Amino acid sequence: MPVLNIPSLVGPLTLVEHDGDLVRLGWGDAPDDLPDGQPTPILAETARQLTAYFGGTLTKFTLPLAPRGSHYQKRIWGAMNEIPYGETWTYGLLATRAGTVPRAVGGACGANPIPIILPCHRVIAANGKAGGFSGKGGIITKMALLDIENRTARLL
Repeated sequence: MPVLNIPSLVGPLTLVEHDGDLVRLGWGDAPDDLPDGQPTPILAETARQLTAYFGGTLTKFTLPLAPRGSHYQKRIWGAMNEIPYGETWTYGLLATRAGTVPRAVGGACGANPIPIILPCHRVIAANGKAGGFSGKGGIITKMALLDIENRTARLL
């Protein structure tokens, strides 16, 4: 599978493609870029959109995604992808939208293979606290992503 490592405001990211779809975003966990150094069109576009997102000029990703997970997880990730930029939903609200229970949402968030793009960082606890985040840096990274979106959303 083609892989591309890119720098970001939240640390080095690893992008993984399979058959023209983005299947994974991790935190610098691949050894090298593609052997020839040339990213595939999907990986190049993903890198471009992430750069624009971190720069505050992109509020909606438009990428072909194929996260690997159960049908149940995919249903939750689909609902999660509807959370508007700069907003947060509680685990309970996301559960209602996905037709499930909050505990299942927490599990799906933790298993999200494409964080940032599938915005699990926008899901918070009912008491307004951040909850968890499975990406490198945990809550600090989650808060950084929310801060980027909050600063940009105020300018829109």
